[in-house]
Amino acid sequence: MDIIVAVTSDWAIGKDGSLLYSIPDDMRFFREKTKGAAVVMGRATLESFPGGRPLKGRRNIVLTKNASYEKDGVEIVHSMEEAIELIRGEKERPVFIIGGDSIYRQFLPYCSLAYITKMDITLPADSFFPNLDSEPGWVLEEDGPVLEHENIKYRFTTYKNIDVRSVNK
Repeated sequence: MDIIVAVTSDWAIGKDGSLLYSIPDDMRFFREKTKGAAVVMGRATLESFPGGRPLKGRRNIVLTKNASYEKDGVEIVHSMEEAIELIRGEKERPVFIIGGDSIYRQFLPYCSLAYITKMDITLPADSFFPNLDSEPGWVLEEDGPVLEHENIKYRFTTYKNIDVRSVNK
């Protein structure tokens, strides 16, 4: 199980239920990485997608506390444990945690890799991803070249969890 996320300089990821900034190369990277994968997200993340529709070509697993929540095209779970039960033993496809902030925090110890697009910008935000540069057990494995979009510098990085917890019994 891996994480994929875009963060600003202060590890911010969103404000008022929306991404802070969109870079076409990052969106393309997200689509390519997660195509055919199982994606685990919170309800608010799902509802932030165009039309609140699930991502095509992926197994969409949505975690919500709302026991009566229903949505076509997604598998609903009500706890991290339920989500782990659904993805335990998933051998046919990779599994990605795709947000939001509370979902990232819950699953972080169980993820092997984190694909982080780092944007060199600071924007007003109300949701943040843990700073993996200071998070115990996480090490920077790959630091891509600096790229630029609309005068904003960014780079693709990969972090590895050296203390990953297993989801398999």
